Amino acid sequence: MSTSTARAAEDRLDPALVRLGAVLVLGAVLTQLDTTIVGVGMGAMADGLGATVTTVQWVSTGYLLTVAFAAPLSGWLHKRYGGKRVWLGSVALFIAASALCGLAWSGPSLIAFRLLQGIGGGLMQPVGQALVARHAGPRRIGRLVGLITVPVSVAPILGPVVGGLIVQGAGWRWLFLVNVPVGLLALLLAARIVPTDRAERDTAVRPDVLGLMLLPTGLAVLVYGLAQSGTGGSDPVRAVAPAAGFALLAGYVAHALRTTRTPLLDLRLFAGRGFTLAGINTFLLGAALYSSMMLLPLYFTQVRGMDPLHAGLLLAPQALGSAVITPLAGRLTDRHGPRDVVLAGIGLTVLGTVPFVLTGDPLPEALLIAALFLRGVGLGAVVPPNVAATYTSVDRSQAPAATSARTVLNRVGGSVGTAALAVILQNAPAGGSAAEPRTAYAHTFGWVLAFGVLTLVPAALYPRHAPGRS
Repeated sequence: MSTSTARAAEDRLDPALVRLGAVLVLGAVLTQLDTTIVGVGMGAMADGLGATVTTVQWVSTGYLLTVAFAAPLSGWLHKRYGGKRVWLGSVALFIAASALCGLAWSGPSLIAFRLLQGIGGGLMQPVGQALVARHAGPRRIGRLVGLITVPVSVAPILGPVVGGLIVQGAGWRWLFLVNVPVGLLALLLAARIVPTDRAERDTAVRPDVLGLMLLPTGLAVLVYGLAQSGTGGSDPVRAVAPAAGFALLAGYVAHALRTTRTPLLDLRLFAGRGFTLAGINTFLLGAALYSSMMLLPLYFTQVRGMDPLHAGLLLAPQALGSAVITPLAGRLTDRHGPRDVVLAGIGLTVLGTVPFVLTGDPLPEALLIAALFLRGVGLGAVVPPNVAATYTSVDRSQAPAATSARTVLNRVGGSVGTAALAVILQNAPAGGSAAEPRTAYAHTFGWVLAFGVLTLVPAALYPRHAPGRS
């Protein structure tokens, strides 16, 4: 066989590799779908469990926090126990936790089971990506990822619609129970198709245990304390929890800057101006995206009087706008640099939020659809230049740490944003009896608008030109 023939054989996406990618992508689809499918059921969960919106929002906030801090552990677990074993274990945990969520009897029990689900979800996607990259090799990874990420991109778009169908037809508990048969199918297929990788294990690697104790705990305590402060929680909680959270985070900063072991979140990355700016916008983008997935469905059901399916259908244009613009935004970033693209994306996001701030007569549904699509285009336009700014500001050897940091910042931003908006909504000033919900939501969306305008500050400091251009 000639060299060119052998190289062509190596480059070909053979059926076995495509099957491997298709099985592993099921985990990513489950994770992405579960992020958006739950939003339309928040009101039904609160009613069914006799809980407030402020309590139920922890179903989303807690999940995002655990995903954020399970993801950085995936590298160590992969090396220590092997990718196939970790992936199968994470899927099994996700299935079990989903079943428990569907059987929850109270707000706290649902939140606790959702935290377990977040651990499984936080491990599935990065471990699956690593397995795909290892078996595809550098010459085929681009084409394989381009093929298998189609369902991952579609999942957030379908999430609200599927969620609306489930809530309306079977009840909110099936938002979680639906994961069980899909997850079991993924387990059975992966056990047969994914190769075992014993040769890749390294039993000598150790995790950043102290960092794991300080950082996730500190953020969870801080977010919880701030939420309790906004809702008039007990005096000891209001006084102690935020201070304790800040103290734990300060302890993590001291540990991360001193340790010789790879920290859970490498703070040395923030020494670079480009990474710092990208990190700030990653945090704010997570806050804008995930908090809206909690706030918008509640607005449609409580203010507009829509059923969950109708609310889910109205959320699809925002995700569709993001999916449509993201590839184009990447090309525009290469051509014009990150700053102009990010500023344009933020501007469109702010413009798409304006109709929800108005307190007058209800706007036509067509205008809301156009506004959500515009908002989605804006959010999607920010992602590629933000990713580009992240990786062009660090050395190639720092790319894995930068990836973990992006995941942490994005999900923590989502959890903080979701908790903050829940508190703002709960304490929003009321208008007249008929207009009270509309006034409360307009006030809350006013804060969303303000947060969007705030992101213009770090965005304006981005490089004007693409790398290599002047």
